Amino acid sequence: MTTRTVFVTGAAQGIGRGIATSLVEAGHRVAIADLNTEVAQATAAELGASGAHVIAVHCDITSTASVRSAVEQAQDQLAGPIDMVVNNAGWDNFMPFLATSEDFWDKILDINFKGALRVIQATVPGMVERGFGRVVNIGSDAGRVGSSLEAVYSGAKGGIIAFTKTLAREGATKGVTCNTICPGPTDTPALRTFTEGSGQDAEKVLAGMTRAVPMKRLGTPADIGPAVAFLASDGAAFITGQTLSVSGGLTMA
Repeated sequence: MTTRTVFVTGAAQGIGRGIATSLVEAGHRVAIADLNTEVAQATAAELGASGAHVIAVHCDITSTASVRSAVEQAQDQLAGPIDMVVNNAGWDNFMPFLATSEDFWDKILDINFKGALRVIQATVPGMVERGFGRVVNIGSDAGRVGSSLEAVYSGAKGGIIAFTKTLAREGATKGVTCNTICPGPTDTPALRTFTEGSGQDAEKVLAGMTRAVPMKRLGTPADIGPAVAFLASDGAAFITGQTLSVSGGLTMA
């Protein structure tokens, strides 16, 4: 196994923490890049307790300057260039599209679409120069089939899927692979916050999500991490431009 230096956004908790955990277990050096520095530091300390090289860096993906600073800090503290980037950080709020505002659209797109673009521009040029890199963008099954009360988010994630395929084509002869992992409904603190704030009965919303999954359960962060770790492995060298749903069969394509 080759050890990679990996930069994971939104990795302090939820799906991002699950991804970071799997990458650490696979022996990689990991930067926990997150807006919530305090939680990121606690996560890094816990994951690094066994001797793994894990650090926390403050990163606001809506700011190009913050992203570039976080990448520089990660490379300095991990003593090497970024080999792999995982764009996981995201945000959503459940509401009918006709109830949304343009400010809401801008926030969704800035975080869920443009955030990944900023991170890629800060990391992929170095990968191209060195002739090796791995990009994993975290999409969503909402971006593949749509999702009620998530119209703008679904559009942003659909954009991530299309963007990743194009980046994969551009990077294919330069040693850089690019793939998208699409979680289905995943039981995280963020999901529960969104459902509780949707104006509906949160438990009924979660139960409806569960019924829609053929495996009849919500995903967990531990379900998502191994898929990302596989794409970091030597065995994934010939895989690029792909979209993989990790959703208990919710999306089959």
